[in-house]
Amino acid sequence: MRASAFLYPWDVVGDAEAAVRVADLGVRQVTLAAAYHSTSALTPRHQAHRIVTAEHAAVLYPPDAERWAGRELRPYPAGPWASGDAYGEAAAALGDAGLDVHTWVVLAHNSRMGNEHPGTSVVNAYGDRYPWAPCIAQPEVRAYLVSLAAEAAVRPGARGTELESCGWYGMAHLHAHDKTAGVGLGDAAQYLMSLCFCPSCRDGYGHRGLDPDRLAVAVRAALEPVWRGESAEPEPLDRAWAREVWDFRTRTARTLQEAAVGAVRAAAPAGFQVLLHADPAAHHCGANAGVDPAHILSVADGVVVPCTGDPRLLAPFAEHATAGTVLAANLTVVSGMGGTPQTLSSDLERAASLGATEVRLYHAGLASAADLAAVRSALTQLPGAAP
Repeated sequence: MRASAFLYPWDVVGDAEAAVRVADLGVRQVTLAAAYHSTSALTPRHQAHRIVTAEHAAVLYPPDAERWAGRELRPYPAGPWASGDAYGEAAAALGDAGLDVHTWVVLAHNSRMGNEHPGTSVVNAYGDRYPWAPCIAQPEVRAYLVSLAAEAAVRPGARGTELESCGWYGMAHLHAHDKTAGVGLGDAAQYLMSLCFCPSCRDGYGHRGLDPDRLAVAVRAALEPVWRGESAEPEPLDRAWAREVWDFRTRTARTLQEAAVGAVRAAAPAGFQVLLHADPAAHHCGANAGVDPAHILSVADGVVVPCTGDPRLLAPFAEHATAGTVLAANLTVVSGMGGTPQTLSSDLERAASLGATEVRLYHAGLASAADLAAVRSALTQLPGAAP
């Protein structure tokens, strides 16, 4: 089982020992951020700093001026947290340490875009805007995301990519000082609160015979029992309406995923691997985009699946896997973020029994020395994991 660790460029740049330290874990590969959202990140072993604040979503390399000339939506260069070609510098150091480097590209998650271009955001049934969530039904957003996927994924020397947030984003968001947990929302309530009513989505509903104003009223009415505290789940929508909304959103996400993967492959050398961070429940929104397993495995080379605490999400993908399919189990190994690196050996065994062919370790730059020691111990027991 091939093992890869997630890293940010700032985990490596400025620390001469970082790349070798990661290689010594026993991984063969690093999934290195090339385009990433805003974050505040701990760097517990870096020689020069302990906290890095990435103030906005950015590409961590110099964007191609010619590609983006004349376009209103374009990627933001990083600030001092990853200035210049931070990705390229980190990738070179990791390659020199004997590691394969794959890009990590976050797509439909960008608060700065939402704030500077508010019309691009998902708008819920109450008219509230989600600035972190670009609406993937909007033509200009889709064009931006497809171009970004091709540019950020195919960096010099990269052997593959992992596309995160390649689908719908919705209400759920790890926002600074988040205060949205006051009412518990079940799966269906999260879905209804993530439905978009921007002009493009309203047109999409209209083309399927739905009145978007009546649909918004119905969504709000369905959610009333949730706000009253009577249930975590809303009342059901009219079945025909629900089917048309589902069809519109599913087709919108599928065609974006097809276009993004196609653009990456058109720009990449032969043998370049393209994976999506994915959830097998097609209605789910967020970093792990909801997909239909059969469809996405006919489009991409495989998926990266959230498996911390419960690897059973692998099973629907395993049903449609072929000999060359990559099913990567994403396991959090940072104790302070809910990971259990001490049980990594058994977690890997269970993931493999459910079809995992590879493992992703989140996150080698954020983990403590004790967490990494547990990872190293587990990977030494994994046949073929050491380079």
